Amino acid sequence: MDSVYVVGRDAVPSLVRLGEGESLKMTLIVPEGVSATLALEVDLDGSGASLDLAGASMSRGDEQVQINVVVRHNVPGCRSEQLFKSVAGGSARVSFDGLVYVARDSVHTVAHQQNHSLLLSEGASVESRPQLEIYADDVECSHGATTGYLNPEELFYMRSRGIPYDVARQMQVDAFLAPIISRTL
Repeated sequence: MDSVYVVGRDAVPSLVRLGEGESLKMTLIVPEGVSATLALEVDLDGSGASLDLAGASMSRGDEQVQINVVVRHNVPGCRSEQLFKSVAGGSARVSFDGLVYVARDSVHTVAHQQNHSLLLSEGASVESRPQLEIYADDVECSHGATTGYLNPEELFYMRSRGIPYDVARQMQVDAFLAPIISRTL
């Protein structure tokens, strides 16, 4: 099942349970101008269950966006992939708290969690707290986070090719968010 939720327009579920062999591809979008707190829990309760979860937030003013995700691998043989990207400008504050929990005896779990953030101004801030809590052996789990600014060398190159500064910046932001936004098309 594929689902796309636009925060501020759609009701986002707070708890999802996946049974044996079930799969879910979910995309969460927090558009510019929306302040929100998202709390999502996903329980993988049946062998072979899989989750493909992605989200993007775009905050260029004074928005406050908080994303809290808990994914629980409660049985063996489940898979989860998470990718969250945030763009923060102005005086926006964005935070991501993600927990991947692997229960005792949930062997053969595959779980990956990534959070990447792009700062557009000195006044914006992002916090990222990816976490793994693993109580089983024979698993493949990873998590990571990055935060950075637009690449000035890429901006210079684009400007030297006649692309106006604002357009070049927007092209970089669009490219950064493309892996998430393309899921909604």
